[in-house]
Amino acid sequence: MAVFVYAENINGVYKKAAFEAVSYAKAIADKAGDTVTAISVNPTDSSDLLYKYGASNVINIKDEGLKNFSAKAFAQAVNEVADGNTIVFPHTTDASSIAPMLAVMKNYSLITNALEAPESLSPFQVKRRAFSGKGFMHAKAEGNGVIVTVSQNAFGVKENAVSGSEEVKNLSVANEDTKVISHEQSSGKLDLKEAEVVVSAGRGMKGPENWGMIEDLANVLGAATACSKPVSDIGWRPHTEHVGQTGKAIAPNLYIAVGISGAIQHLAGVNSSKTIVVINSDPEAPFFKSADYGVVGDAFQIIPALTEKIKAIKG
Repeated sequence: MAVFVYAENINGVYKKAAFEAVSYAKAIADKAGDTVTAISVNPTDSSDLLYKYGASNVINIKDEGLKNFSAKAFAQAVNEVADGNTIVFPHTTDASSIAPMLAVMKNYSLITNALEAPESLSPFQVKRRAFSGKGFMHAKAEGNGVIVTVSQNAFGVKENAVSGSEEVKNLSVANEDTKVISHEQSSGKLDLKEAEVVVSAGRGMKGPENWGMIEDLANVLGAATACSKPVSDIGWRPHTEHVGQTGKAIAPNLYIAVGISGAIQHLAGVNSSKTIVVINSDPEAPFFKSADYGVVGDAFQIIPALTEKIKAIKG
């Protein structure tokens, strides 16, 4: 029986999280000797993008009533077409809202924030993030089936091209629970949760007028920008950039923290980063204990110099 995967799209366009989820599903399918069936709702992108990462079959759900997101309605739609006992979701905001509802509908086990391919399939056991990212656990699912969400940037996007087929399912799912008043979408910026490199800053920047140097460094690195909770709370930066326990949890390959003390609530959202670089004028800042590399010094001197040095190297 096929391994199913929810391939999330934003306004019809597949993002990195979808490709990572398909890659993860393919790893499970290979281990089980099965194939991968991807499910997406109202996509406009070509299914070829999903074949590239291992989906042998793509089911495109077409439903005018699902133009506006509703976790319950999307779960009902996926429930109608996914008949496998293993279903993979990316751990995005929307997908991680669908997954538990679908688990209830199917009476399946739910494991969230998986970090690696499963250690075993019968029973399904996998390493996952726990305690707000401060620890790990090996979760085991028992029962009829399992739904697993994959922590973004944890497993990675892995090309594994197959020849595939596409199937269109026309549904009419009631979506009366959600009324969209307005829809605002940022443009021209990297998705923080999908970014490979993130440059983040805190109150050590002393004011929003000094954020230009952070953005300059991010631009030269091809990075997304982020901030600590106090910075977003006082309005220096938008809440969409807040990372931490009550903000976004991210796992980039490189996380550069500038002028952030490193409270445990902040660490909970970033400690899955592959490499952490901390720049702070306070040598006693707690963040240094969690850093792979630390620089003690004045960020107002270090950041511009670092930016110019990287520009020179890149030519």
